[in-house]
Amino acid sequence: MTELLIGTGGWAYFHVPGLRSLEAYSRAFNFVEVNSTFYRIPSLKLVESWRLRVPTDFEFAVRCHKDITHEYRLEPVEEAFNALDATMEICQTLNSKVLVFETPTRWRFNEKKIGLVRDFFESVDLRGVTPVWEVRRRKNEPLPAALVGLMQDLNIVHCVDLSKENEVEESEFVYTRLFGKGEQNVYQFADEELMAVDEKIVRGNPERAAVSSLRKVLMEDARFPATKSKLLKAQGWKIVDLTEDKRVRASSLLERLPDKEFGSVEEVMNNLPRRV
Repeated sequence: MTELLIGTGGWAYFHVPGLRSLEAYSRAFNFVEVNSTFYRIPSLKLVESWRLRVPTDFEFAVRCHKDITHEYRLEPVEEAFNALDATMEICQTLNSKVLVFETPTRWRFNEKKIGLVRDFFESVDLRGVTPVWEVRRRKNEPLPAALVGLMQDLNIVHCVDLSKENEVEESEFVYTRLFGKGEQNVYQFADEELMAVDEKIVRGNPERAAVSSLRKVLMEDARFPATKSKLLKAQGWKIVDLTEDKRVRASSLLERLPDKEFGSVEEVMNNLPRRV
């Protein structure tokens, strides 16, 4: 079964008498995207207070500061790296698994630009946090093939809007906004529209369960450090759940690992491609 995290961008508007906004919000939702970090870097003391106000299983995503995307344009310069380090401290404090990058509509992804963006992401340590990229673009403008290739190569999740886009690519993780089809994002969804979104997520995201199943298999008796070939020999014969009604050999997933030595189960998980 696909796990759904449901929430909104920010919580300051969520008012319940007798409760702070974030505490009230966390009783209604299990997820929030922190939008304020796009505009300024808050103190870690304030960030720590956010984490303490919500249940332990509540999930935060952090929106990357605008200097990184709009000022330094995801290019490998010292100022961008410094701003990203500050943002990563926020992610670590919140136990965030997702960092959202938003880039403006005006960007044009020629060969030089894609090369600079690739250099940026290959030069940073995201500390296990999943990068999600909201590539803003003109209406009905497709993503350039070279940009799609870059995101696949670097395991960057494409932020979509499944209330407008027909399908999502198969992926371990889907990140979608639901703005709807109204003007200026003012829209109320009918039940059948939300059901259609759910169907798209399920069709595009069957492997999340497979990765969880493989993790359990490896944690049973896998010994590290271990190379890909050793993992295949010792663990490949085992069965993992691909979907609720389909099981496969662990080798079908392990074969997609790079040829290197791994120090832990988590390192194996982090090296599995998004499309398994």
